[in-house]
Amino acid sequence: MGEESQMGGVVIPPEDAWERSYRKLSPYWISYAASSSREAVPISVSRVNQVDAGRLDVEMSAMLKEQLVKVFSLFKPGLLFQYEPELDAFLEFLIWRFSIWVDKPTPGNALMNLRYRDERAATLQGKEVRTGIEGPGLTISQKIWYCLATVGGQYMWSRLQSFSAFRRWGDNEQRSWVRRLWVLVQQAEGFYKAASLANLLIFIYAGRYRNLIERALRARLVYGTPNMNRAVSFEYMNRQLVWNEFSEMLLLLLPLLNASSFRRFFLPFSKDKQSGSSSDDAACPICHRSPAVPFSAQPCQHRYCYYCLRTRSAANSSFRCARCNEPVLAMQRTRFQQILNLSESH
Repeated sequence: MGEESQMGGVVIPPEDAWERSYRKLSPYWISYAASSSREAVPISVSRVNQVDAGRLDVEMSAMLKEQLVKVFSLFKPGLLFQYEPELDAFLEFLIWRFSIWVDKPTPGNALMNLRYRDERAATLQGKEVRTGIEGPGLTISQKIWYCLATVGGQYMWSRLQSFSAFRRWGDNEQRSWVRRLWVLVQQAEGFYKAASLANLLIFIYAGRYRNLIERALRARLVYGTPNMNRAVSFEYMNRQLVWNEFSEMLLLLLPLLNASSFRRFFLPFSKDKQSGSSSDDAACPICHRSPAVPFSAQPCQHRYCYYCLRTRSAANSSFRCARCNEPVLAMQRTRFQQILNLSESH
């Protein structure tokens, strides 16, 4: 190894100085490259999108159930009530069969641009990692366990609740082992709710695994495509909100309106006044038939059947004419000009 020499106050490095520097810095560079390659690409999936996807799946299942119930509307009443858990399980199985089992997102996940990824086999390094959402879908075992937990678990739990309520396990008169079994079921339900609450808090903090089933299976929701279309159309929502507000306003104002005043206001524009008295004499405005015993209401002179006018006047002392909305004070027979005062008839 040559020594450094000086020439005119300038230090000249030896010829092998670059090789010595390379050997000195090479271990640091290798360790830095290895540590940086092991770091996962950071990815943050919107928590709101994940929760909305779950709610959309629930709404989709409810819509399918509503349409299926309409098919059995003509059957024996209460037929579907005793088989409601089986119906819910069948619909959930259909959604699972045509979405998760064939490596497709559920309807809610598809709308939110989400898919399931096997977090155990997700690649964290290499040239294929670009956006952080790469990774294989669920394995066959994960899909089967997901079906057993969601479809089978919910069905078994609903059936257990209905059976225990029917057998009245919680009564004090039951045998000791039945009472202990009921307490065990209540404790299991309380433990599950506590674990679900803890998982929800962790999900809010970390943004992974909405429920305990996803956490146990390590099935994480990630974006289906890196480029999301954020231009969401709220046209349908706006129409729905406007219609709801308009209907609520009508429900508030209609009881305050006087229907008779509106009828009197629009009466000059109606066909009854424009067509003349010939249409009034054609038929009784109550039974819409030609009067066998014609009577006219006083003082508006509109013609009625005697039975129709008499029964309406007897039932309501403030009866108004069906054509002009005028109060009927008396009734007069058209042929003999015989006037019957309604006040005297009562």
